[in-house]
Amino acid sequence: MMLPESSGLLPYWLLMVVAFSVLNTIQCYKSAHFARRTFNGPSSEAEVTPFASRLFGSWSFLSALIRLYAAYHINDAHLYFLALCTYLIVLTHFAGELLVYGTLKVGSGLAPPLFVASTSVVWMLTQWSFYVD
Repeated sequence: MMLPESSGLLPYWLLMVVAFSVLNTIQCYKSAHFARRTFNGPSSEAEVTPFASRLFGSWSFLSALIRLYAAYHINDAHLYFLALCTYLIVLTHFAGELLVYGTLKVGSGLAPPLFVASTSVVWMLTQWSFYVD
């Protein structure tokens, strides 16, 4: 697969996140163990089932596809916006699971997705005019 032709580092960041998302998808389909490492809050035991893990894996894969297209078409405002929305959805989802549903707790399971999503949102918002035609 060829690398994106656009200047700047954001397309490469998106590709790196895509790679990790695909790995996460595979893990979620193989076992609920990895989803339980992320969703490890007080009410997660009953909530994180094999089905929920596979659903989370499917959601991760869909987000990865959107981000993959955005990495290769970073100047397209619609794809850029959709990719940005995937990260906003992640932040909203994890905030709800932490604050409302109790399936997350602050710790090592929450740190990676929170770091990636918040870094991506800030980066994409501040660099919109650099990339979008």
